[in-house]
Amino acid sequence: MEKQPSFITQARREQIIEATIKALDEIGYKSISLAKIAKIAKVSTGLISYHFSDKEDVLNNTLVYLLKKQYDYIKEKVDESKSAYDQLITFIDTSLAYQGTHYVHNVALIEIIFNARTPDNIPYYKVSDDEEDPLYVLLQEILQDGQKTKEFSTFDTKNVSIIIQGAIGESMLMNQENFNLEAYKNELVTMVTKMVK
Repeated sequence: MEKQPSFITQARREQIIEATIKALDEIGYKSISLAKIAKIAKVSTGLISYHFSDKEDVLNNTLVYLLKKQYDYIKEKVDESKSAYDQLITFIDTSLAYQGTHYVHNVALIEIIFNARTPDNIPYYKVSDDEEDPLYVLLQEILQDGQKTKEFSTFDTKNVSIIIQGAIGESMLMNQENFNLEAYKNELVTMVTKMVK
């Protein structure tokens, strides 16, 4: 049986990951180093090396942390809604709210996905993963449930999931100062409602 990391170990790892997120936002992937992460985290590089094997390990754990944090945030809100339609609207609303309130996390996510490479030098965004993105799976399940309960019409749930996630993801790249997230959300909800009903 694998031993669970202690609370202090988990807290320290999270502190390092949060410093990595901040570093990615401030200086970008290309300039990041353990020394720069350590400076932001106010810890020694030796302490980082105690918790992570190298810079790539820190960045990979940061990527997993970012994806899990986003999924958990959205899933918790979706689970509070009853009907498939309410879950769908909550999914869109919460996803966009997350983009708006976690801008630094979005930057870090983009920096890693578009700059990190596998040991075979393949960019992360080109890696075909057998595991489906949990957010796509969650969205597809909502759409499928809505079709079973006859709340939604007949359509390809995979394609509609891609359209919705694409619209949500695109908002991540907008200049936040000149972008009205609330208006965007309302337009997207109106569009998606017409598509699924």
